[in-house]
Amino acid sequence: MADHFPPTPPSSELNLRDVCTALVSSGEVSQDDVERVLAANLSGEHSERHPLEVVAIAGLTSLKTDQSLTLDRLTEWLAQWAKQPYYHIDPLKIDTPSIARVMSYAFAQRHKILAVEIRATEVLIASAEPFKEDWESNLRHVLQKDIRRVVANPEDLRRFTVEFYQLASSVSKASGGQGAASGSQNFEQLLDLGGNENPDANDQHVVKIVDWLLQYAFEQRASDIHIEPRRGITQIRFRIDGVLHNVYEFPDQVGVAVTSRLKILGRLNVAEKRRPQDGRIKTRKPDNSEIELRLATMPTAFGEKMVLRIFDPEVLLQSFEQLGFSREDQDRWQNITSHPHGIVLVTGPTGSGKTTTLYSTLKQLASPEINICTIEDPIEMVEPMFNQMQVQHNIELSFASGVRALLRQDPDIIMIGEIRDLETAEMAVQAALTGHLVVSSLHTNDAPSAITRLLELGIPPYLIRATVLGVMAQRLVRSLCPHCKQPGPLDEQAWNTLTRPWKAPAPKQVYHPVGCLECRNTGYMGRIGVYEILPLNNKLAGRITEQCELEQLRVDAYREGMKSLRLSGAQKVASGQTTIEEILRVTPESQR
Repeated sequence: MADHFPPTPPSSELNLRDVCTALVSSGEVSQDDVERVLAANLSGEHSERHPLEVVAIAGLTSLKTDQSLTLDRLTEWLAQWAKQPYYHIDPLKIDTPSIARVMSYAFAQRHKILAVEIRATEVLIASAEPFKEDWESNLRHVLQKDIRRVVANPEDLRRFTVEFYQLASSVSKASGGQGAASGSQNFEQLLDLGGNENPDANDQHVVKIVDWLLQYAFEQRASDIHIEPRRGITQIRFRIDGVLHNVYEFPDQVGVAVTSRLKILGRLNVAEKRRPQDGRIKTRKPDNSEIELRLATMPTAFGEKMVLRIFDPEVLLQSFEQLGFSREDQDRWQNITSHPHGIVLVTGPTGSGKTTTLYSTLKQLASPEINICTIEDPIEMVEPMFNQMQVQHNIELSFASGVRALLRQDPDIIMIGEIRDLETAEMAVQAALTGHLVVSSLHTNDAPSAITRLLELGIPPYLIRATVLGVMAQRLVRSLCPHCKQPGPLDEQAWNTLTRPWKAPAPKQVYHPVGCLECRNTGYMGRIGVYEILPLNNKLAGRITEQCELEQLRVDAYREGMKSLRLSGAQKVASGQTTIEEILRVTPESQR
């Protein structure tokens, strides 16, 4: 970024005048710019802040790149001045327990440094004071390893130093150095005599750990939190944009206490560790918006595993365009769901966004004149405009009996969470025949397979022809980060694989993932849907017989204009929303 820098400042710790002088010398800003910064700081309002933060607050623009001098850009500039590597602190890649053992919190705070990576022969130490060296020899002597210095954003450094050490302290105090937790049902549990002092679920340190875990997951845009007991430890993983990331490892007894704390918050039976349980928590994100979490526990070989599915109510406010529907997809889907009665099905594997599509569709259809009733297992998101009922097997309230009850509630639209068996399918057909619009989900690989699935369950072909309006299969793919995606050459062989057997015309250019701070150097940010929509018109309905073959039905559907998941994905590749690799990764091979 910079060509000419002044010599190392005489003082070991940077001050605002040193930074401003260096910015002018390197040609980043004008003398007038820095005079305004220095004049604005005479009041001492930002005296506690790092000089780079003061300059960033001023909102200057680089004379070289014509880009805003944000704190990250200024930190990169400082790294070049100091001839040290720039380092972005990604909390997902930090081994927090290990770095907290490198030095004490007091030492880190006093010298404004943080260990960020521990290697076999060296330790990476991040600092926003690259010219300050008075701590190096002392730390090198204690660690008996080489020290490699890097420059990090001072705001991140200050924040994560507090967070990492507080978390490590809470885990250490919660574990108390005791043995395995009692009642964890670990198949290999070793009895540690006299070691039964395990942390309580309401212990203040456990409460802090759980609060950190939830807030951290919201901040990282996680869709799921996995708390997984292993041999001697409990592993924490987040699913972000469909991919799991290791986050932290707790001692096993701390993991048990964290799970117990979450079970209390979710109103589950804390003492019951042998059976799976389901619950929910409603809480707030740091921006004060509400968010819901669905809890599910499962006994495993090393203890009780818990998964928290995070549902953001804002998803329900997303338009069909934001969900990834093309204009053609929207027209087809709205045409199917605008009928006053019949069955509409959404299919796909677990985690493919079926629930979001169903809720968003119902939200679009909802009005004060319409009674929308749902039967779900469990209720995924609470929506005030719907009348929602949850399956409860312990009192024999199943999907089928729930639909039977809903039919006596004068509904206009009924949502069935999932059609799993013949009885539920028969009730859905009965509801559709009596003048209700029924929306539900099925687990099939593509849209035509939903028809043959109903046949396999035992629904007669004439009832399918009379009730099913259409089927939509879907998948979620990671979308390219808008901040760093770049155009590049098309891999024609991959494109031909993606669009086989249609041989769709190749785009002139496609976009590729690059990676930046915004997307955590993955090249992707968020997910969008790809859709295969099958409206069951008279011609296709006539093909549904007891001898109906899936392959022939699929071919007929393509002839009637249905686009496969891969062809729908190819359109998103051509429009620069995602990549060929993403579509090939999540969609089944197109057949004809």
